[in-house]
Amino acid sequence: MTTLGTPLSATATKVMLLGSGELGKEVIIALQRLGVETIAVDRYPHAPGHQVAHHARTLVMTDPEQLQALIESEQPDVVVPEIEAIATTALEKLEAEGKVRVVPTARATRLTMDREGIRRLAAETLQLPTSPYQFCDSLVELKQAVTEHIGYPCIVKPVMSSSGKGQSRIDHVDDIEKAWNYAMSGSRVNKNRVIVEGFVEFDYEITLLTVRALNDKGVVETYFCEPIGHLQEQGDYIESWQPQPMSAMAKQRAQEVSHAITENLGGLGLFGVELFVKGDNVWFSEVSPRPHDTGLVTLVTQWQNEFELHARAILGLPVDTKLRSPGASAVIYGGVDAQGIVFNGVDKALQVPQTELRLFGKPESFRRRRMGVAVAYHDNLDQARKNARKAASCVKPGTAN
Repeated sequence: MTTLGTPLSATATKVMLLGSGELGKEVIIALQRLGVETIAVDRYPHAPGHQVAHHARTLVMTDPEQLQALIESEQPDVVVPEIEAIATTALEKLEAEGKVRVVPTARATRLTMDREGIRRLAAETLQLPTSPYQFCDSLVELKQAVTEHIGYPCIVKPVMSSSGKGQSRIDHVDDIEKAWNYAMSGSRVNKNRVIVEGFVEFDYEITLLTVRALNDKGVVETYFCEPIGHLQEQGDYIESWQPQPMSAMAKQRAQEVSHAITENLGGLGLFGVELFVKGDNVWFSEVSPRPHDTGLVTLVTQWQNEFELHARAILGLPVDTKLRSPGASAVIYGGVDAQGIVFNGVDKALQVPQTELRLFGKPESFRRRRMGVAVAYHDNLDQARKNARKAASCVKPGTAN
């Protein structure tokens, strides 16, 4: 039986989120609705999650000494990593000492923040289908890998980055040096190392939200949401929709791949498994042990959205992954480089039928920074996508002057 305490009291159930952007903010809200005391941690002040948590903390999360000192000081019951750039050595140490439970596990956090760790686990240990790949530590190695082994077109990514940063496509030998430099600029932690992947001719790509939660017998069970289709631009998602139509065989294979990787990673919580699909064939791409940006669509499509599922799972509570309505999401970019921007056209956006907005409250805007999202639900998936795009296009970020 799960027991939850009262926030800001001696009985409090305390959860610390490492990373407090828009996804972490929604997880915090879901936790607070269950009476959990929340601690939001980020590298900059006034992050979205800071604005709604019981406690806000700012530090360099890649510094193991700072991170360990904070966790030991706050004494949370659970630590939930919400970004990739974290000193996982500190988490593994504290977990091994029995001082905190890391979601899903410290090992899973370490493996999934590193594209090399998770790709070798998927392809070499679990024998899951993936694109051909090589890891490179220099521009010379990258040129050799592309020209002698992988071929064109191919994709280059830093082994550690987030939200598509540093990713680019190579179609010709003249693109290689530019791709290397862009990868170096987008790397979060491990500089000078990239993965180059052969291009998979896929029909579409999906995110399969996969939940490891306790069933009514107290045993860990794996649950799947309906597949989420999405479009990317410059390595970052710009639209998503649910459900993505796919064949029964492809859906079964997607679930098998997702079950295999998440079962190996272990623990409790929601995982975002990214997959390429062509016909009935499925290839593993990546996995995040946390809510996924493309899963923002679940705010209007599921009875329990991905953030509620994550909160429930990590607390040992039952989950329900059923779809409520088809729907879609469309990203709202900052469009300007400025602090304290304003949003015009919110009223027009919300006049679009069956739509909602989430403006994230980020203190600083960049032209390509995700500042909000429009979500729309409709029985007709195409109409939901049109409505989400229309609502997003109505919102015009800008400066106050």
